Amino acid sequence: MATVATRGSVKPFVNFNAKHDAEVLRKAMKGIGTDEDAILMLLAARSNAQRQEIKAAYKKAFGKDLVKDLRSELGGKLEDLIVALMFPSTIYDAHELHKAIKGVGTEDQVLIEILASRTCDEMKDIAKAYKKEYGSKLEKDIMGDTSGHYQRLLLILAQGNKEEGVDESRVEKDAKELFAAGEEKFGTDEDKFINILGNRSAEHLRRVFDAYKKIAGCDIEESIKDECTGNLEALLLAVVKCAKSVPGYFAESVRESMRRAGTDDETLIRIMVSRSERDMLDVRAMYKKKYGESLYSTIQEDTEGDYQKALLYLCGGND
Repeated sequence: MATVATRGSVKPFVNFNAKHDAEVLRKAMKGIGTDEDAILMLLAARSNAQRQEIKAAYKKAFGKDLVKDLRSELGGKLEDLIVALMFPSTIYDAHELHKAIKGVGTEDQVLIEILASRTCDEMKDIAKAYKKEYGSKLEKDIMGDTSGHYQRLLLILAQGNKEEGVDESRVEKDAKELFAAGEEKFGTDEDKFINILGNRSAEHLRRVFDAYKKIAGCDIEESIKDECTGNLEALLLAVVKCAKSVPGYFAESVRESMRRAGTDDETLIRIMVSRSERDMLDVRAMYKKKYGESLYSTIQEDTEGDYQKALLYLCGGND
């Protein structure tokens, strides 16, 4: 497993005792009425690895599947959130991708978000987990469900084989090729965009974007918006934003999930769960910087009840 960054809002619980936690959860679910508070407070305050231990301890002590019990006791968005927390993180990503591909129509937003934002190591782990869980290859399923340039870029990202470091000799060349492929010609050479944005490291791309701005007189995002449409445009923009700052990308995504008419809870849950142990502190800082208010207060305004409480736990504090 790749090591998890320490910029998360959720840290391993210090005096952790899996058997004790399993008993607390059992008690919260037995009898008349469910103690949602006890459940969400406990699970949101444990690391993912600890939640897996609680699952095992619960099975051992009570002979029951903790996730099944949680599903039968909880409902609605709180259930979705708590169940998401119980997946090992790599399997959670694989599960979200599978659901996005195998459902009716493709949930492109999910494919774009996960494939553009995960590290190469994370992507390799996700592909392994996907094969193990679903018996088919992630790349094969992507091919069956998408097409064209969009498909090609997804497949490049799914392989998790980006180059490392900065190649000084190529920074200027890449910037010029991107300019020639887009702004400078009639019609766009999408392949150039895909090859450069799909294969170079984030550090290298940040240098390329600076050089591009000098040549083109505008940001690469503006050119992509002018030159591309639809899913390809959305994916290229996500790759650019993640190369610049992954927490910045998620600050923007989480804002969009709440600031529409009606909250996009699936996206909100996925981001809060998947970033809670990776970089939630940085997402919060970028959010405050971009929007002048705290992520915590936006969640408070936009959600309610136990679901809100659980999200605020994952957020980890008010900035």
